[in-house]
Amino acid sequence: MTSACVLSGTTAALIPAAGSGSRLGRGPKAFVEVRGQSLLARSVAALRPLVDEVVVALPEGMELPPGLDARAIVGGATRQDSVARLLRATSAEYVLIHDAARPFLPENVVLDLLEAVHESGAATLALPVADTLVRAEAGGNWGDLTPREGLWAVQTPQAFRRELILKAHAQAVTGGFAATDDAGLVARLLKAVGNGRVRLVPGDARLFKVTTPGDLALAEALAAVWDGEQA
Repeated sequence: MTSACVLSGTTAALIPAAGSGSRLGRGPKAFVEVRGQSLLARSVAALRPLVDEVVVALPEGMELPPGLDARAIVGGATRQDSVARLLRATSAEYVLIHDAARPFLPENVVLDLLEAVHESGAATLALPVADTLVRAEAGGNWGDLTPREGLWAVQTPQAFRRELILKAHAQAVTGGFAATDDAGLVARLLKAVGNGRVRLVPGDARLFKVTTPGDLALAEALAAVWDGEQA
């Protein structure tokens, strides 16, 4: 762990990377390369100096590339299943849950997130929404405007006390509830018990998610600059 990260308590970075990447159409998305490095390798490289361990959930039958400083487990049928398995695979006090498809992860935002989770127990990176938002009508027509004031776009990593996120996953299984991210599960739990909130920590525009071929083209362009800055 780097000297910059001096907060108490062990921390693990958990990366659910068992998805098929169907929208990108190039096989398991975590293994898609951007300028010679896979999205997964870039994510691990960004997180590993700041945590005690990195654990990755992979599709059954796949292995980590040689030289990647992480350990692997077999993921589940859904992202939520994979995260639950990752949580059981570590004993760290705090966990950072990160999508490998967000490979450009600045150190300063991770440190801000770690500080926030030690204070609040639950935090996520996010950015205030800057675009005009409109609800589409039938046929793809312009409908009602949605005010963007107070709206944030959620990113990863998301950070939690492991005990808290385990309870949130257990509650979701009991209630048959699915969420698009882990902060949603924790927010649901905290609302039910009436104690605590998920803190929003300002993220970074470079932390976009590589999902479509257009995103991949943007990642290729950004990587040329990013890799030069990291050298």
